[in-house]
Amino acid sequence: MSDSITNIFVISDSVGETGLSLITAGTVQFPNSKFNIRRFPLTKTISLLQGILNKAKRENAIILHTFVNPELSDYVNNFGKENNLHVIDALTGVVQTLAEITGEKPLNAAGLKHKLNPDYFKRIEALEFAVTYDDGKDPSGFLKADIVLLGVSRTSKTPLSLYLANQGYKVANLPL
Repeated sequence: MSDSITNIFVISDSVGETGLSLITAGTVQFPNSKFNIRRFPLTKTISLLQGILNKAKRENAIILHTFVNPELSDYVNNFGKENNLHVIDALTGVVQTLAEITGEKPLNAAGLKHKLNPDYFKRIEALEFAVTYDDGKDPSGFLKADIVLLGVSRTSKTPLSLYLANQGYKVANLPL
């Protein structure tokens, strides 16, 4: 184990949630190491990117980026090569592979994952359903539910209902 801290810059042209989740999933595999993770969201111009990359160079940081804009992605990758920095390009390979397989050209638009879409509204509806039909408040919900949880009181039916609702399932629960 080293006492040194590894700096990691997560840079994105959106909110950076994908990159942060990915790097966190990686760093937890190294419990004896110390990491300083900094997120730089909404980085949409080369000029803004240059300042962040120069800071990464000064701190010898690992750079993980999730740019959907190929120009920004290429810029970071080239900067890393020229300056001997470790760069993790988290999206380019995924997007290129999907483009090859589907034959469809990618939109290359940042933030699409966070747009309000039918799945989002389905989850909200399911959450409202779970709250309305929690704890057997209204028995008519049992027939409308995708899942009915039945169990003794105080066994975490409500938290499980809300978790499942966040996955899009309409859940009612009833204590015994």
